[in-house]
Amino acid sequence: MIAIFESILPIFLVMLLGMALKRAPFVDQSVWPGLETLGYYLFFPMLLFVTLATADFSSLELGAVALAALIAVGVMATLALAIHPLAQARGLDNPRYTSLFQTATRWNAFIALAIAERLSGTTGLALVALVMAVIIIPLNLINVAMLVWYGSGTRSLSMLARRTVSNPLIIACVAGMMVNALPYGIYPPLEQGMNLIARAALGLNLLMVGAGLIVTDALRPSPAVLASTALKLVLFPLVMTAVALALGLTGEAAVILVLCAAVPTAMNGYVLARQMGGDTRLYAAAATVQTAASFLTIPAALWLAAAVFG
Repeated sequence: MIAIFESILPIFLVMLLGMALKRAPFVDQSVWPGLETLGYYLFFPMLLFVTLATADFSSLELGAVALAALIAVGVMATLALAIHPLAQARGLDNPRYTSLFQTATRWNAFIALAIAERLSGTTGLALVALVMAVIIIPLNLINVAMLVWYGSGTRSLSMLARRTVSNPLIIACVAGMMVNALPYGIYPPLEQGMNLIARAALGLNLLMVGAGLIVTDALRPSPAVLASTALKLVLFPLVMTAVALALGLTGEAAVILVLCAAVPTAMNGYVLARQMGGDTRLYAAAATVQTAASFLTIPAALWLAAAVFG
């Protein structure tokens, strides 16, 4: 347990640095939007593309890993949808419910990739990237559909289609898998240049996660925030563990799947909530509480996964 805790400690220290830099008087606040844009459109897509394009999947159970990820996401989305009547009965309006739904089903791939690299090196990176390639489209479709149906903004199926096909993370995943399937690799100097950019992705994105946390809204979390935290950090890893067991997965692949379920929610859902009529304040508070709580729950989930899967 101590070894697992120490393996993820550097990731959280980088996020704390990002939080401190966001509040530092010597850092120009105008720098953050530019870094966020670069990370979203260049650094992180490049990391995904290079990882998937050069990964060796020959020793991995691709079908079982992909199926486990899809089933677990489907189960969590169904459970989160099933609590809508209860949420309404407790006075939670639809915009706030959409943020609860998003923060219970989305996962922060930045954190998962950073931890997976420390745990399993390039194999861990490839496994997380594979999970992303499989579920990023269904997850975006589900969450945008929830905002279209329950949010207070413009309801447009054409917006859903545009956001899906233009998402740089989706494009990078698809392109990386296509290049991986080719009989020849990337031109070496070009691959080396891409790797230089990709190496900056994890550190930059962890800093951005920390910079995006809003502590004041999380000091007194609402029942909705606590509910989303329990769903994401406790129930989701348990669901993934059960699904992996049912499909006969073991070892490294199963542990990395549980890691993907155990990380806190993704920060990019905040932008979606703002644009499509969700509750941004609840989303920010839930993301902050989950990120802080995951410092303890991720080691617990990984310890359980190691005990179950070896």
